[in-house]
Amino acid sequence: MTQETTNETQTKAKAGAAIIPVTPFQQNCMLLWCEATRKAVVIDPGGDVPQIQAAIKQADVTVEQIWLTHGHIDHVGGAAELRDALKVPIEGPHAADKYLLDNVEMSGRSFGMTGVRNFGPDRWLDEGDQVSIGDLTFDILHCPGHSPGSVVFYNKELRFAHVGDVLFAGSVGRTDLPGGSHATLINSIKEKLLPLGDDVSFVCGHGAGSSIGQERMTNPFLTGEM
Repeated sequence: MTQETTNETQTKAKAGAAIIPVTPFQQNCMLLWCEATRKAVVIDPGGDVPQIQAAIKQADVTVEQIWLTHGHIDHVGGAAELRDALKVPIEGPHAADKYLLDNVEMSGRSFGMTGVRNFGPDRWLDEGDQVSIGDLTFDILHCPGHSPGSVVFYNKELRFAHVGDVLFAGSVGRTDLPGGSHATLINSIKEKLLPLGDDVSFVCGHGAGSSIGQERMTNPFLTGEM
């Protein structure tokens, strides 16, 4: 086995993950953990908290934090309930999404989602911040456009990002909601995500994941962008 292969195997074994589709929006809630410590984080618990708790039990990991990519109801609807159940802090999104977290209940009513609560995170995140779980550290990229406070979690060592609803396989986040801006979103993707490198794979808020290279080549919103 070459040194390169050994390093690759070691890197791959450093993290584990499970996707739990939640809410009628089928939002990709993600349970992510450090293999060495079995410490975990739940990213975007949008709802269906019992399903999330079942996934945590099945993975046999200890959740120590909740991370939020942005403030839309399908990503944060279960955050307050899960925080209370697990007694863990919420980190993210960027403070520009405070108006969304202040209106979770109103948003829930308009989509028929009951039992949701307004809340504030224990820590707002900004460009250049870092979050960690076990031995895994993620850089924060502030990527407004889908919402003003959208953030991306990026792990350089794993060449992996969780991009929320900023970028999708073959598409980009919708920008017709209050606070959205298509021009701002495309700028965020071009300035923050494409430079990460074509080999970076990502999980997004809905549907299948992809890679930066795949989207640079085939995404109709991005083709031709260097």
